[in-house]
Amino acid sequence: MSFLLERASAELKRCFWRDGFAVAPRFLSPDGVRAVAARFAPLFAGEFETGIQPDEWNWRPGRDGNAITRQICNGWKADRTIAKIVLDEVVGRICAELMDWPGARINQDNVLWKPVGARALGFHQDDSYQRWIVPPSMVSCWIALDKTARDGGTIEYVRGSHRWAVDPPIAQFHDPADPLAQVRMAARAAGVELDIVPVEVPSGSAVFHHGSVWHGSRINLGNSDRRSLVAHCMSSSAEFHPVHTSPIYSRYRHHGTLAMDESFFPTLWRKDGWRSPFIEGYLQ
Repeated sequence: MSFLLERASAELKRCFWRDGFAVAPRFLSPDGVRAVAARFAPLFAGEFETGIQPDEWNWRPGRDGNAITRQICNGWKADRTIAKIVLDEVVGRICAELMDWPGARINQDNVLWKPVGARALGFHQDDSYQRWIVPPSMVSCWIALDKTARDGGTIEYVRGSHRWAVDPPIAQFHDPADPLAQVRMAARAAGVELDIVPVEVPSGSAVFHHGSVWHGSRINLGNSDRRSLVAHCMSSSAEFHPVHTSPIYSRYRHHGTLAMDESFFPTLWRKDGWRSPFIEGYLQ
């Protein structure tokens, strides 16, 4: 077992609904952290263990410099070490328990690598990008693979912003001129002051955050890279929206049905004990 926490405690759930995010200081074991971190360089070099390219691969060696945050989406399809973490039933169970869902399935994962000097990611709400599913919401498990620091480009949350309205997608996600531009407008519309919390935690810690909470990261001014792995989960009952589409993920919708295909959006955990049958064989 790579995880040091198996269920959502009452305190984790209380913090989650109070602030929009909750920190689990000891979540992934040191062995788990080392195993996942070792897969970053091969993945971003285009060495895909399964022979399948991730759905999104936003940084390529020789093409892009170190000034942008490196991101891969759905690394679980390319690498089984990534899959062993983001498809684990513990991740699904905690996400479902926090949201009071009947279960949880993976929406997508993020493999994130922010080198020293890498620029900001704009503050945004994840649910802004979920109009292609019903219900249009998710919860995320963000896992730190390196110790994080305020000046090291760590993830930052706007406390309580999960209670605000869900805004449209932000104008510029990568390297915006002002990463706080749209969240400032959202705060004014909500009639509140920004309460920004930088997450400073040891490696192996996790943060579970609500899909509507505003978050982002600023320039990495530290002296070490910041790597993280994120599992974004949606309800096990989620379906495709009949009209709204995702330019990437709606390609997995079958004609004539709104149902999610377990091969592409596997169910990690459900209250009745059901879990996508292929997962265990795939992880081996």
